[in-house]
Amino acid sequence: MTGSQIFRLACIVLLWALIVIYILTHTPKITLYTIFVVIASGIIVFVPLYKKYKRENDAKK
Repeated sequence: MTGSQIFRLACIVLLWALIVIYILTHTPKITLYTIFVVIASGIIVFVPLYKKYKRENDAKK
C-alpha cells in the first residue's frame, strides 16, 4: 500500500470510530440494537475496503 492509500484508510477508520463513539455516548441506554448497528456499519465500511486492498496486494504478487 502506498502512503496515500494508508492515509485514506486511516481517515475512514478515524471517521467511523468517531461516529461510533458519538453514537455510544449519546444513547441513553446501550441495547442489542445499538450494538447491531455498530457491527453492521463496520461490516458495510470495512469489508469492501479489505477486499479492495487484498485484491490489489494479490495482483502485485
